[in-house]
This record gives sequence, C-alpha cells and structure tokens, in this order.
Amino acid sequence: MKRLLTYSKFNILYSLSAIILMWTVWIVAAATVKNEFLVAPVGASLKEFFLLFSKGFFWSAVAHTFARTLVAFLISLILASGCACLAAVFKPFAAFMRPVTAFFRTLPTMAVLLLILVLLTPRTAPVAVALLVLFPMCYSQLSNGIASVDGELLQMAKVYKLSLRSRLANIYLPHIAPAAIKDAGTNISFGLKLIISAEVMASTYTAVGGLMSEAQANINLPRIAALTLAAVLFGILTEAFFRLLADKLFKWKKAARCD
Repeated sequence: MKRLLTYSKFNILYSLSAIILMWTVWIVAAATVKNEFLVAPVGASLKEFFLLFSKGFFWSAVAHTFARTLVAFLISLILASGCACLAAVFKPFAAFMRPVTAFFRTLPTMAVLLLILVLLTPRTAPVAVALLVLFPMCYSQLSNGIASVDGELLQMAKVYKLSLRSRLANIYLPHIAPAAIKDAGTNISFGLKLIISAEVMASTYTAVGGLMSEAQANINLPRIAALTLAAVLFGILTEAFFRLLADKLFKWKKAARCD
C-alpha cells in the first residue's frame, strides 16, 4: 500500500511538472513574439476561456461534439468486441483481422476525411473518421486482453466443457474488464480530439470544431486557444473519470496485487 501511494505521488508530481512547463513555454512565447495574431495572449485567452462556460452556444457545441464522440466510440467498441471474441475462438479470423487493423491504423486521417466528405455530411463525416481510427485501437486492446488470460483457466474450461458463453462471462470478461474501462477513458479522450479535428476540417455547424473554424476565419486566436484549453480539460476529466470508475469497481483486485 505504501509503495502504491509513493507511485501515485510521483505520478501527480510529474503531471504537474509537465503542466507548468507547457504554461511556461506559452507565456515566454507570447512575451517574446508580442503579436496576438501569431501567438495568443495568455491573459486574453484565459478570459475568453472562462467566458465560454457562461455561453449557451458553447455548451450546445460541447453536447453535439461529445454525442458524436460517444457514438463513434460505442460503435467501435461493439464491432471490436465481436471481432475480438470471434478471433479468440476462430484463429483464421484472427489472421484475417491482422492486416485489416494494420490497414486502418495506417490510414491518413485528413485524407480519409476529405474523401468521406464527398459521401457524407459535415455532421456525420467526423463520426466516420473517428470510427475508422478507434475500431483498430479497441480491437487491439481487447485482443491483447483476451490473449493474456491464464492458459490454465482456459484448459480447465475445456476439461469441464464450459460453453463459449460461460467462458466469455466467467473468464474473459472479469479478466479484461478493469483494463477495458480504463482504456475507454483514453479512447473517448482520443476520439474527442479526432472528432474536433474532423469538425474543423468539415466546418461542422454547432460543434466545438465548428467554433474553432469560425474563430480561425475571424483571426480570433484567444477564442481558438480558449476552445483548445476547454477540449484538453474535457479530455483529462474523461480519462480521470474512467480511471476512478475502474479503481472503484475493481478495488478488490488492486488490493490483492498490493498484498
């Protein structure tokens, strides 16, 4: 337990050091350049950041962007779960999925978005782009989790002739659930970044990316910086929420490791 607390303190210290370093770089850059059209002023950006939270249009944009992110993540998770389970029991399918996921991982996101915009609307194109990126991530995470299941447990399941449903519910799911919940926070946070980037490219109306695109057209750097800070904040809070959720749900597993 003492070792775990020490590890957590060092993690917090390193995170604070990184945040302080990034703020220092921004402040120094703004003070050196002294041109608000090149580097957003820190004071004006922070003022704009806090003003955003009192604006109804901002919360509407956040709601639409988060909705797209969750839709892309849930579709990716459902497809990846099905494929990972099928790959676990049918090895030829696992071999088939390796080049497929490698192909999706190497797709250039912006080039794909430009192609997708021809077929879809600015409202749906960001979801399709995030789906293409999140699916191979979720599949790899779930496949690695399934592959790390204790072989003796699987052998015992064969001996007692447990059904596939029983193996999934009583062996695979309890084993991969803690990591899967933590990974969900990371994946949603990453998906949020993808969605916002795609919204900027697509000039999606009523979205965080759309607000950034509008601010860019008006050369409003403080607004862009404020929206970027808000996006980072929401991403950090999402990851922290899922980490705390995993720790809360699987506290017994963590305690067992410490003992």
